[in-house]
Amino acid sequence: MPEGDTVFRTARRLHDALAGQEVTRFDLRVPRYATADLTGEVVRDVTPRGKHLLMRIGELTLHSHLKMEGRWLVFRPGERWRAPEYQARAIVGTARATAVGFEIAMVDLVPTADEDDLVGHLGPDLLGPDWDPDTAARNLAADARAVHVALLDQRNLAGLGNEYANELLFVRGILPTRPSSALDAPAVTGLVDTAARMIRANRDRSGRTFTGDTRPGQQDWVYRRGGKPCRRCGTLIRRADLGATTTSERIVFWCPVCQT
Repeated sequence: MPEGDTVFRTARRLHDALAGQEVTRFDLRVPRYATADLTGEVVRDVTPRGKHLLMRIGELTLHSHLKMEGRWLVFRPGERWRAPEYQARAIVGTARATAVGFEIAMVDLVPTADEDDLVGHLGPDLLGPDWDPDTAARNLAADARAVHVALLDQRNLAGLGNEYANELLFVRGILPTRPSSALDAPAVTGLVDTAARMIRANRDRSGRTFTGDTRPGQQDWVYRRGGKPCRRCGTLIRRADLGATTTSERIVFWCPVCQT
């Protein structure tokens, strides 16, 4: 699932493949930008911002968000694509490599000077140069919603998805439904610091782990383990739906003994 660590690695891979190269092929298969053509322009850089990708080409920025299914793959010249062509929504090619965005839910092309219109609302980025734990802690402390919901709100802090929120709350011993604003200052600070350590530990791994065990099926404490015994106390893990609205609900997992 694309979360901040996945997007960070994707941006680094795209940057290494394309930065400094002249665009020889540009194709956005999105009606709004179907006629856009940046061939001849130079890819300046590819930067992650939370769960967003910013590919700066000439004076424009190709913005994408992977959502649940999206992915960017890089191919050598003439290499066969490893996904169906009909799933391709963005293609940026150079003499050295071709980057293809498959099943990307969100694609925008804007002047680089207007990037903030797309990502300016985001809170401090856990993996970005702007990371500010104090601001993130203040945002969470001011949010009266369930802490699981508050952690997923990218305006509070950017980069966490559902797996991280579930695992983080288990490690910190916090019930997902507790109001974020009801946590005391040490709890909020601990939550923010642990979030940063977790995502940075996984940033350079191809397969993330929260338990320290990288074997399949052993990486998570509670995520997707509903009805299975807690790895710490043996109590059965519970699951429910939780979200700011009915259309934004996510499945939450928790141990009723280890999390209070």
